[in-house]
Amino acid sequence: MKGTSFATLLERFFIERLMRQRQVSPHTVSSYRDTFRLLLHFAHRRLHKPPSQLTLAEVDAPLITAFLDDLEASRKITARSRNLRLTAIRSFFRFAAYEEPTHASQIQRVLAIPGKRCLKALVKFLDRAETEALLAAPGQTTWYGRRDHVLLLVAVQTGLRLSELTSLRREDLHLGTAAHVRCVGKGRKERSTPLTKQALAALKAWLPQLPKNTDWVFPNAQGDRLSADAVQRLLVKYQRIACRSCPSLKQKRITPHVLRHTLAMTLLQAGVDRSVIALWLGHESVETTQIYLDADLALKGKLLAKTTQGDQRLRLFKPGDRLLAFLKGL
Repeated sequence: MKGTSFATLLERFFIERLMRQRQVSPHTVSSYRDTFRLLLHFAHRRLHKPPSQLTLAEVDAPLITAFLDDLEASRKITARSRNLRLTAIRSFFRFAAYEEPTHASQIQRVLAIPGKRCLKALVKFLDRAETEALLAAPGQTTWYGRRDHVLLLVAVQTGLRLSELTSLRREDLHLGTAAHVRCVGKGRKERSTPLTKQALAALKAWLPQLPKNTDWVFPNAQGDRLSADAVQRLLVKYQRIACRSCPSLKQKRITPHVLRHTLAMTLLQAGVDRSVIALWLGHESVETTQIYLDADLALKGKLLAKTTQGDQRLRLFKPGDRLLAFLKGL
């Protein structure tokens, strides 16, 4: 029982369960891989054994709890990041439950490790002035500046995820009637996202400037796919420039997902139905768009104005109740 190889199970988990059976995305594989790399380094320090010699029995609930606590202490990760690491570990142990039923009690203790509750912050987005300042930041006298301007414009006007944006190829663009971009997003769902006239014009002007040896719409200097880190670096660069004309940007952290949120808030404030926004963004459920309603203070203000007349305050009718009256009189 104690001799079951953790290394063998982990390899089968990645190859058979994740890649062959579930066919998860490369992003999921990378995320799970990083989690187990960190766990194995921690186990090596704690148990003084090479990762390839670990047994399943040694990777128990106390070790995993200590690992998660160490991540919070040493790497200063948030509760949300801790929960993501725990999700990957739970997925492995659910696989191990079928493969090694003799370790059922140990596995159940691992699966019983609770996730940490975390604050659900309001989504961050840019207002119109901030968006225009950011789009104006790239200097369009250079090839890189023109590329970055079109990339930011397409991002903020389509709401594509970062991976969807950087993976765009020429054949994914349909620039004729009913112009749109086609992408395969989260959950391997294919969808088409319409292009605004401004984004359409920018793409038509940009495509002839692409090197002939690349098929990517937004390549790097070598003609390869632009990396996620490169996109984040250019956002930091242009935010710094945009702060000169729009000081409110100094208080915000702009990420590719903030641009996606900006598009969602623009659609919501324009009166677009939540179901349409969910379809546009490729959300699994309409309920996902609830986060934008929570963050839209302007919309809440309009609703509040409809419930008040002049200086009168809104008063809710509270019918009397015999049981409540009884309890109040005790």
